[in-house]
Amino acid sequence: MRFRTHAFREEPEINFIPLIDVLLVILIFLIITTTYTRQSELQINLPTAESSRPAEQVNQIDIAVDANGNYVINKTPHTYTSRDAFAAALKSAAADNKDPVVTISADALASHQSVIRVMEAAQAAGYGKIAFTIQTVKN
Repeated sequence: MRFRTHAFREEPEINFIPLIDVLLVILIFLIITTTYTRQSELQINLPTAESSRPAEQVNQIDIAVDANGNYVINKTPHTYTSRDAFAAALKSAAADNKDPVVTISADALASHQSVIRVMEAAQAAGYGKIAFTIQTVKN
């Protein structure tokens, strides 16, 4: 038996180039197959708090929602029975205005669902401009 004590040992080597190639192919595949979808949204213009009061707009529908879930459209009380009925009330409040701004004044204790109902009715009526009123805090 002959033992080789001084035999040449080749060090193992890891080649990273095929690994990088595979990762680049996977990355390119993911970029190509990813679909970018945009869901239908309402155009919401959030107001900013300013010290001066903005001028009142002529083509706007004022909607007030209180903590009990009562709705008032342009100082006329309405009950929410369905989205389509409330959308018809919004259309009659708009009269001749083609694209009025729907201004929502919600009580701080009003439920989120009450505000969402108004937004859905505005979308059903075809109005995309929605604004929320705020109360300014004096320092």
